[in-house]
Amino acid sequence: MAETTGTAAPESIADQSDEGVRRRDFINIAAVSAAGIGGVAAVYPLVSQMSPSADVLAESTTEVDVSAIEAGQSIKAIFRKQPLFIKRLTAAEIADANGVDVASLRDPESLADRTKPGNEDILVTMGVCTHLGCVPLGAAEGEAKGEFDGYFCPCHGSHYDTAGRIRKGPAPTNLEVPEYEFTSDTVIRVG
Repeated sequence: MAETTGTAAPESIADQSDEGVRRRDFINIAAVSAAGIGGVAAVYPLVSQMSPSADVLAESTTEVDVSAIEAGQSIKAIFRKQPLFIKRLTAAEIADANGVDVASLRDPESLADRTKPGNEDILVTMGVCTHLGCVPLGAAEGEAKGEFDGYFCPCHGSHYDTAGRIRKGPAPTNLEVPEYEFTSDTVIRVG
């Protein structure tokens, strides 16, 4: 009988140690989970405060009705606190822009690259010279349009053509075309 008792005791100790490991594993998992939840709770306010406020989100897009713009006319709008030029090109301006050898341009882009399919007569550009950020002339009635009948930057003499492409002067690139889409036949959403 002593032998039976001696062998029974080690088995019960082994059972207890397995049960202890299981408890210890559960405590470790619970502690790591609690630390993870606490870490997320601490980091979430720091990350969420970096999201844009309502007034910034309101300026992230601009809608413009282009139905009143006649061929050859431009309007100025504001997008993200910068001037935005929207021009309805005439058939002659489209022909002039398409007649230019794109390979000869400093920043090679065709008119089709700068407009939306089906609306090639509507050119949307930022009204900021790519040289030093001045506002070019040519969007309003009676302003100087430069040598290429598009836009002229009076600060340092950059000349842009009817498609807003740099043709002469220190500006390194064309006037920027922002992301935009036609939400209807007459309204565009910029941004």
